[in-house]
Amino acid sequence: MKHVLTIAGSDTCGGAGIQADLKTFSAHGTYGMSVITAVTVQNTMGVFGCQDIAPEIVKGQIDAIFEDIRVDAVKIGMVSQTETINTIADCLEKYQPKNLVIDPVMISKSGFDLLQPSAKEALIKRLIPLATVLTPNLPEAEAICGLEMKNLSDMERGAKAIHDMGAKYVFVKGGHLSDDATDLLYDGKTLLTFPGKRIDTKNTHGTGCTISSSIAANLALGYSVEESVRLAKAYITDAIAHSFSIGHGVGPTNHFYRLYEKAGLSND
Repeated sequence: MKHVLTIAGSDTCGGAGIQADLKTFSAHGTYGMSVITAVTVQNTMGVFGCQDIAPEIVKGQIDAIFEDIRVDAVKIGMVSQTETINTIADCLEKYQPKNLVIDPVMISKSGFDLLQPSAKEALIKRLIPLATVLTPNLPEAEAICGLEMKNLSDMERGAKAIHDMGAKYVFVKGGHLSDDATDLLYDGKTLLTFPGKRIDTKNTHGTGCTISSSIAANLALGYSVEESVRLAKAYITDAIAHSFSIGHGVGPTNHFYRLYEKAGLSND
């Protein structure tokens, strides 16, 4: 069995963050491990608070995993502080994981800052150059490269600008486009598009965490980056189409839909 590590924040209601990552790893038949960078206070209505984990504890968690267990892929999600980003980067440079997927989590759907503004430079300079795949949505891509993205041509220009920052592959997610849900993958030479249908649901909590974790799990399983992205796109589409209407706000996706379907279980 392949082993996949997530370095991210904890989500109280289980739809995003560490919880979504571990569910996704399990749904792909891989063994999930976690390093918690922050504990958030949130539910389907929004994020209401956050307590960062001390950088030395983050380092200790990373060391504990790499010194004992083979790591086939790493996914990085929410890291809000400059010192934490530098600590993680130092550890990754030391351990050199083969597959590293970075989801540059910056702002929650409810508008809560999950990345301190002062830490953006550290993210760009320390983590992005280490990424096998970087997976920003449109607002995150705009914040990273400073370019407005309203259509596919803008996304192509932005992907190229971000690739110049050092990531091997840039996967810009187009879910915020007004007309469709086309994503784009750029490796420095080739631009690939991944068309997608827009699903009529408000339950999209944790989609960014989930698709990036799916890509990481697929890379650990030996798929190419292009095929990992293609499989992840299909996985998140199913998860959104069969999402859960829990709580009073934005519900989570269904990470185990395919397994539940085989077992004859429903979402109810």
